[in-house]
Amino acid sequence: MAKSSAKKHRDKLAREGRRNPEAGRSPFAFADMRTRKTKTKQEIKSLIKHKNRISAGGDDGSFYLYITS
Repeated sequence: MAKSSAKKHRDKLAREGRRNPEAGRSPFAFADMRTRKTKTKQEIKSLIKHKNRISAGGDDGSFYLYITS
């Protein structure tokens, strides 16, 4: 694989003892920007695993309080 002219120029500067421009790069230049931002279907399902949901049997853990005076 061939070197680009910019890479050759950086190597020449380093050989001559001058500052290499690669040293001034931000640490974010090497970050993996392909990380997932949204939750997957499985993660969304696991969030509501133990919450009260409407069930067909009526046994959803909720109750109704009726006070007569």
